[in-house]
Amino acid sequence: MTDNGYAALRVAIDRGIARVTIDHPPLNLLDATLLDNLDAAGRALAADDGVRVVVVDSADREFFIAHADVRGMIGRGDARAERRERLSRFAEMTERWRTMPKATIAVIMGRARGGGSEFALALDMRFAARETAVLSQPEVGLGIPPGGGATQRLPRLCSRGRALEVILGAEDFDADTAERYGWVNRSLPAAALHAFVDRLAVRIAGFPAPAVAAAKAAVDAGEAPAADGLREEHRLLRRALATSEATAAMEGFLAAGGQTREYERDLGARLGGLRA
Repeated sequence: MTDNGYAALRVAIDRGIARVTIDHPPLNLLDATLLDNLDAAGRALAADDGVRVVVVDSADREFFIAHADVRGMIGRGDARAERRERLSRFAEMTERWRTMPKATIAVIMGRARGGGSEFALALDMRFAARETAVLSQPEVGLGIPPGGGATQRLPRLCSRGRALEVILGAEDFDADTAERYGWVNRSLPAAALHAFVDRLAVRIAGFPAPAVAAAKAAVDAGEAPAADGLREEHRLLRRALATSEATAAMEGFLAAGGQTREYERDLGARLGGLRA
């Protein structure tokens, strides 16, 4: 079955495996449209008893998800923000993907930065193309902390020190380094990546669905809940967005060519030259 009812996604379901392909030109920017589609797809797939495994990839070999829409964040801060009881819309979406009773796998051929990395972090497994994948949390370079889960999930995967290296340095990381840090499960040759993930997905989908769901729930039970940290992360993001430094950095990023393909290819290197 193929579902083309999404503006920014293509979803095909076959033999218990849902293949979700992000297709949102020009660079898979995590804007309102893509957020809405990921939210809707997450709800639908979580409720579909016929789905056992969800594989997420991109139609654009250069970009998995570029990052969140910077233009849409300018002016949305609150210098007096307090912690909310509810999660942010993005955190609700990623938590739904993280906790759905299916195995979820990200296939990263190109760039997964900021919110793109954070979406992938919410999935159960991440596999990256050795020659072409790039991962980054560039937010601090734009005057804000990550606000979509990286501050909570990266330390659990990579250790506190490595997470702070990633977040505070705001640099690009290749797939081999990301594998060594624990950010991705494996770095694989680009030519072999999809075949490896397909074999794994088919294998998992062949097992009893209740066992897959129970095993995932048992693993999750061994971790402290992330919800409280996600609320605090969002509070700090909202306060940082209200600073003049963040506004200047984000406006400078856009003025320099941010959110265009040419600029985004080398974002990690370019961020060091952005100064308010």
